[in-house]
Amino acid sequence: MSTDRVLVGDGWVPVPRVTTYELVLDQIQAQIRSGRLKAGDRLPSERDLAQALGVSRVAVREAVGVLKALGVARTAVGSGSEAGTFLDAAPADALSRLLEMHVLLASVSTADLVRARVALERESARLAAVHARAADWAELDRHLGAMAAPDCSLVDFNLHDAAFHVAIAQAGGNPLVAELTTALRNAMRLTLLGRLRSAADFPATRRRLCAEHEGISAALRRGDGTAAADLVEAHIRDFYDENPPVTPETAMPGPGPPSDDRFP
Repeated sequence: MSTDRVLVGDGWVPVPRVTTYELVLDQIQAQIRSGRLKAGDRLPSERDLAQALGVSRVAVREAVGVLKALGVARTAVGSGSEAGTFLDAAPADALSRLLEMHVLLASVSTADLVRARVALERESARLAAVHARAADWAELDRHLGAMAAPDCSLVDFNLHDAAFHVAIAQAGGNPLVAELTTALRNAMRLTLLGRLRSAADFPATRRRLCAEHEGISAALRRGDGTAAADLVEAHIRDFYDENPPVTPETAMPGPGPPSDDRFP
């Protein structure tokens, strides 16, 4: 029998501690990877899934909660085939929450988010100039008209401004770019709204932003993706350069439901 002593740490790797709900997530992911589960499918009931996997219902419940937070599952109440937990694909919602938490915790700076926006929206503009269809032009025109309306409030302007930029991303035909653009806009919604509220002359700021939006739209309609990308970048950077940073007072939501400053 060998008396050689094996030293701790000599090529040994610590075994990761895995909780039961993580094992449940691994099983669900394996089912998705194999093609046995796909978006829109209903998961087995909590009781059935717990029994099939040999785990507690609490572990299944925790795993489903994580899936919801990730934006890949939703739960519908009721009875029959419409009730239960369904696999869903809503990455923008989950990414928005993630990015906003990091912004609030100051682990992602506004400057970094602006640079990310510029990179994404330049690409969106180039793609939209080539791929936009009649329905996309109608959507852009709808938001342009709403922003230019004399009775458009600051909060409504912020809504349509965000939706205008997301519509360009969607017109480009790249779903991932559109989802990331949506997530960034949602994560920055209070920052954007606060800067609008801090503007010395909001009506003048609105007129300038409307003119810039019109210029972007015109370049897209000409099919000039390079010009549209340049205009989008200048539009984004100028807004942050010309409007002061958000303070706690200006970032406070206005009257009405909390979702008033988000676009649908």
